[in-house]
Amino acid sequence: METIPSLDGQEFAAYLAVPASGKGAGIVLLQEIFGVNKVMRKIADDYAEQGFTVICPDLFWRQQPGIQLTDQSEAEWARAFELYKGLDEAKAVEDAAAAMNYLRQHPACNGKVGATGYCLGGKLAYLIAVRFKPDCAVGYYGVGIENALDEASNLTTPLMLHIASEDQFCPQEAQAKIHAALDDNPLITIHDYAGQDHAFARVGGKHYNAEAAALANQRSLEFFTTHLDS
Repeated sequence: METIPSLDGQEFAAYLAVPASGKGAGIVLLQEIFGVNKVMRKIADDYAEQGFTVICPDLFWRQQPGIQLTDQSEAEWARAFELYKGLDEAKAVEDAAAAMNYLRQHPACNGKVGATGYCLGGKLAYLIAVRFKPDCAVGYYGVGIENALDEASNLTTPLMLHIASEDQFCPQEAQAKIHAALDDNPLITIHDYAGQDHAFARVGGKHYNAEAAALANQRSLEFFTTHLDS
C-alpha cells in the first residue's frame, strides 16, 4: 500500500498496481461503496496487466480506514450505505485528486493520468474530470451525476460514461437529464447498455453481465490507450 498526502495536510492509503514493464500511463481507480476490496484490487491488477500503473485510493479513510466489504451479505450492504451516506463528497474528490497528483510524480508513471470509477466512484470520476483535469476519465454507472451537471461546462478533457438503462440508482429521468446536458459536448462519449442494471460490470455481483461488462471494459481500455498514449 502507498501513503498519499491529502490536500489538507493528512495522509491516507492507496493500493498500487504496476505493470510488468515497471512503468506506464497512470489510472486513478475510484472505488464503489465497498471500499478498496478484492474487486477493486482485481480491476487495478487487470489494468496493470494491460500496461497501466494504477492507484486505488481509500476514499472512506476519513470515516474508517481500510474498509473492505463485499456485496454478499445484508450487513455489509447496510455498512456500505452507511459509509456512502457519511461520505464528504467534496473531500473525496479532493482525495482522488491527491492520488492523481501523487501518481503523476511516481517513477512508475509516465506523467499522464486518467481516472475511472464505479457506482460512487463513477460520479467521482465525473467530478474529478470537471474539477481537477485528469488527462481523461471514465465513469461506470455513476450515481448522482444528474445533480452536478452544472459543472459540465468546466470539462476540458475527454470523458466517457457507461450508463445501465435499467439502473435503479440512476433512473430513466436521471438518464434523460444526463443525455440532455451532455450529448452535444464533443469531449463526452456516452454509452447506454440496454436491459442492464446497476453494477453490470461487477464480477460476482447480482447484476453482472459478462457480455455487457466485456464491451464496456473494451471501450474503456481503448479510450485510455487513445488518450494516455505518451
